[in-house]
Amino acid sequence: MRIALLTYRGNMYCGGQGIYAAHLAREWQRAGHDVHVIAGPPLPALEPDIPLHVISNENVFGVQHPEWARRPDPLKLLQPLNLWELGVSRFGMFPEMQTFGLRLLLRWKRLQREHRFDVVFDNQSLTWGLLGIQASGVPVVSCIHHPLHIDREADYAIDPSLPMKLKRTLYFPLFMQEVVARRLARIVTVSESSRGEIERYFGIPAKEVAVVHNGTDLETFRPIPDTPLETDLLFVGRSDDRKKGIGTLLEAMTHLPEHVTLKIVDGRIEPRSLVPRLLRRYRLGERVVLNRRMLTIPELVAEYSTARIAVVPSFFEGFGFPASEAMACGRPVVANAAGALPEVVGSDGEAGRLVAPRDAPGLAAAIQEILADPGRAERMGRAARARVARLFRWSHAARELVDVFEEARRAAHRRPRAA
Repeated sequence: MRIALLTYRGNMYCGGQGIYAAHLAREWQRAGHDVHVIAGPPLPALEPDIPLHVISNENVFGVQHPEWARRPDPLKLLQPLNLWELGVSRFGMFPEMQTFGLRLLLRWKRLQREHRFDVVFDNQSLTWGLLGIQASGVPVVSCIHHPLHIDREADYAIDPSLPMKLKRTLYFPLFMQEVVARRLARIVTVSESSRGEIERYFGIPAKEVAVVHNGTDLETFRPIPDTPLETDLLFVGRSDDRKKGIGTLLEAMTHLPEHVTLKIVDGRIEPRSLVPRLLRRYRLGERVVLNRRMLTIPELVAEYSTARIAVVPSFFEGFGFPASEAMACGRPVVANAAGALPEVVGSDGEAGRLVAPRDAPGLAAAIQEILADPGRAERMGRAARARVARLFRWSHAARELVDVFEEARRAAHRRPRAA
């Protein structure tokens, strides 16, 4: 099958969408499919033989004046789409999904003439341009990892003021995604939890949304023997994202004995960001170590091996790579019973513990229970890796998605042609 895989931001350090695209492209190539990645910057790191088609932009979002004008060819900003991006981003809108699709649509006729793709797989851009591509006769399947409505509501919970609500309403292209999602050939998602949220926010019946769980690379994420333990607890993720629950974790530290330590791995912690403020509020001092570097994948794997327990206190996860990666590294996980985390960690207590969201004392109790029994922690870590090996492989995800693509192709061929 010839697959066009779209990702408006392709790099792995942009979050789960970059990881998702790179691993699926690799697995489809290994299975003998002809996969092309069409991506916006920052670009993905792909296997050598996977073609990459770049949809460029001028990267003006979040860049303040006069920095946005300090570039080798500032006159490029006067091109229509670049100028539109610059203008609307000054009002707090995030335009990259819309413009990625429009730029792709302008190139689509040539791309399709050269490569004759059987299916387009969209990595949650849900952009207007997809409707034009599908109208050309190629079925479009999109993965919705989770509705962006959830991100907006998390921001509202932190600051319910009218200015914040206006700002976040402008930021997220929710109307576009709702309209486009209902008109595509198929929608897939990465967990049963996300399937329910898609029905809630997009109005697409759950029975019409296929669930294909993410994978985790067991060759890369693995226990590293003889690694010295440096901390009791490890948090990996973007701590300024309120959905990730770092505030609950730091509050839980105040309920734990003073000898219990935590390491936070987040290369985007700034001096005035959320974590430094909370550390001062809870007076945690030297009990919390911050790793503020952007890590390579091998460095991240090494970090998982330095901790006794990985903690994932998120209020919502469409899947939860920090949980599955820690489990693949042989670490027990304490996580919130929220979003897809029960699907990943399991509810039987074999690989980790689930606690109620926003319950700092409950989180502390679950952590203390595991720390108090090192033998049990080791058994849980082995069970965690075994669970990932059994349920969450990229080869399985790639194969199941191809089944969805075949269904979409058959449905497109059965559809009567317009007179």
